Amino acid sequence: MSRPRGCGAGGTLALVLIAGCATPAPPAADPPASAPPPAPVQVKADPVAVIPVPVPPVVIVQSPPQQPAAAPPAAPPVNEEDQQALALLADLQRYIADPSEDLKRELAAANQAVTRTRSDAARIRLAVLLTLPAAGPPDDARALSLLEPVAGKSAANSSLKQIAAILYGQISERMRSVREEQRKTAAAQEKLDALRAVERSLLLERSRNAGGAGGGGGGGGTGR
Repeated sequence: MSRPRGCGAGGTLALVLIAGCATPAPPAADPPASAPPPAPVQVKADPVAVIPVPVPPVVIVQSPPQQPAAAPPAAPPVNEEDQQALALLADLQRYIADPSEDLKRELAAANQAVTRTRSDAARIRLAVLLTLPAAGPPDDARALSLLEPVAGKSAANSSLKQIAAILYGQISERMRSVREEQRKTAAAQEKLDALRAVERSLLLERSRNAGGAGGGGGGGGTGR
């Protein structure tokens, strides 16, 4: 059997080379570690004086407890007499500014109302109109006769009674003043009439005396 070509010393060298070639390459060396970053340079700042700020005291305010909302008061019941009194007062105030013709019509209507209903409000309204000269000749006596039944009622809390009582007192006082003035006027007239009578008597007496003296003088002249 023939040797293969290249054996011997040369073949041995070749095997060595082949073995060397077959030997794995040594591992690559690790890359050099990166250098650590430079340490930061610390700059020393000058110390700053810190002024303490006063803290205001904390005041805790407690709100009062919430009270439940009070229910609105119930509306008082409507009083028919009070409504009549308010309407009457409005009419009395209007009568002050009404012209004479309107008051005469109001007086006629008030007379009919009293004849028809004879209510307290109708009586008071007619009584007031009877005292106004613009509505016609005043009739205080009839006005008092209309107010007296209303003012004399015992209901102390009656609005119409209170109005009637006030008007009754005012009309009565006015009638008393009128009667007093009439009495004084009558007394003065009597005195004046008496003075006039005395004056007439004196004048008559003087006239008689003057006539007698003239007659005596004439008789004496005739005898001379």
